[in-house]
Amino acid sequence: MPVDVPAPPRSAGALLRRGLRRHRRKLFGSYALICSWLLCEALVPVVIGVVIDRAVATGDVSELATWGAALVALFVVLSYSYRFGARLGVGALELETHLLRVEVSEHVLGPGGARTGLLPGETLSLATSDAETIGQFLWHVGYTLAGLVGVVVSAVVLIRIDLTIGVVVLLGVPLVLALIQVVTPLIARHTSDQQAGIAKATGIATDLVKGLRPLKGVGAENVAAARYRGHSASARDASIRTAQSVGYLFGLTASLSGIFLAVVAWLAGTRALDGTISIGELIAIVGLTQFLAEPITGLGETSAQAASSFASARRVVEFLQTPQLATYGEIVLDEASPELTLDGVTAGPIRGVDLAPRSGELLGVVVDDTASSDLLVRLLRGEIGPADREGLVALGGHPVDELTIDSLRSRVVVSQHHVDLFEGTLRSAIDPDGRLDDAALEEVLSASAAGDVVGLHPDGLQQPVTAGATTFSGGQRQRISLARALATRAPILVLAEPTSAVDAMTEQRVAEGIRTLRHHDGSGLTTIVITSSPAILAAADRVVMITAGQVVATGTHHELSEDETYRRAVLR
Repeated sequence: MPVDVPAPPRSAGALLRRGLRRHRRKLFGSYALICSWLLCEALVPVVIGVVIDRAVATGDVSELATWGAALVALFVVLSYSYRFGARLGVGALELETHLLRVEVSEHVLGPGGARTGLLPGETLSLATSDAETIGQFLWHVGYTLAGLVGVVVSAVVLIRIDLTIGVVVLLGVPLVLALIQVVTPLIARHTSDQQAGIAKATGIATDLVKGLRPLKGVGAENVAAARYRGHSASARDASIRTAQSVGYLFGLTASLSGIFLAVVAWLAGTRALDGTISIGELIAIVGLTQFLAEPITGLGETSAQAASSFASARRVVEFLQTPQLATYGEIVLDEASPELTLDGVTAGPIRGVDLAPRSGELLGVVVDDTASSDLLVRLLRGEIGPADREGLVALGGHPVDELTIDSLRSRVVVSQHHVDLFEGTLRSAIDPDGRLDDAALEEVLSASAAGDVVGLHPDGLQQPVTAGATTFSGGQRQRISLARALATRAPILVLAEPTSAVDAMTEQRVAEGIRTLRHHDGSGLTTIVITSSPAILAAADRVVMITAGQVVATGTHHELSEDETYRRAVLR
């Protein structure tokens, strides 16, 4: 059965709403407790005003004890409400961030892959900084609700104390918030540019570090560094523009809220002077005025935070909506060693190609240009669907796009020219699942000529491999990746230029090793090698030559060596 992959959210808003939905229990508790915390914050100056009017002004000890105990209880509720509300909210935030990271990783690393066009560093930025920014949205929603509760409660208390002051608060707060929103679209635009710029610079930096050795080999490190500096400068400028916009917002929020609160305090003072309100009520009004500074500022900053979250959510949604590299269906193959065929396939530079390797055959394929070679590899991997090609790519008589991904990948293994080696040991790099015993592993090392790499280090197969295997030369990495491909013992193995970075003697050893390991008497394994190596082509049972995207000749290496075009492409 095909892998059940849920449809990604269709918009940034849908992604953020999904986060609220799937953590609703934790968030409900968090939001209720955070609202309780801010409500208690608002009631503190009110209770203090009551203590002054009923106990301090009157000298009533019982009232002092009663309202003093009420104040202590209020602080206890205030403290524990924030403590446990923040614990639930931050827990939901971190869990949502983790789930988004997993979703981004599954999209690009899943069985079908993802055709994103992004550098690895850009994808990493989505799974880290963008995911964190989206997760923070859950917290800001709770703080916004709490801020609104605080403002409403403060307005109600102020109306009960003095109608004019209460009306000023009810009208003034929305006006201040409306004026603050003028800057929000600017922040959203600049934040989106900033995130994209940082992701691009991160991607280029990762690419630069990964390819530093070959860059130094061709003397291109200065060019690559200049390219990174340009993108880094663009990201820096975008960050500065974002910081300026956020600074405008904070400055506008502080100025408007300060003016508004000064007006409220002035009104309260005039009411106290003319005897309209008591001293306790004056203290309550001044305390509430000071308290209102926090939720008003928070509500103003929420717009900036929401703009950042929407910008990051938009980038993640666009990434999740990228198409898969490979299409697959529901047919499960029962045949252990099916035949792979290309029948009249036309796609890109390839025109009407027929290719039908036989069971047990070592087939060499010579392609005259890189574009056609790369496209042929993608066709054999099942990455080019019917919508993007003509003709049939079939495995066991079934179109590859109608097979389950497991049916295809368990029978056809494609080792591309550029491969990734992961951090671990040399043994785990060659045999990740640990399925081979020492004897079988030795056969693989011999066939791939990777035994030399093992022997060069005192730890042998336990020698460490860094991410990308950057401590190995290009030829050593190529032999390690070839060993990993041979270790799969796949019924059909496709190798793309497996010896382009090794010398002629090593090529000869690899050619003999592949034939010995996979094509001994009675073997039904099929190997397709896309190469121009004379040693491997000479060891092949049959060679197919593709020129200008078309099959122009088929035969043994010896037979095709009579052809001038073939000699120019192959013989050195």
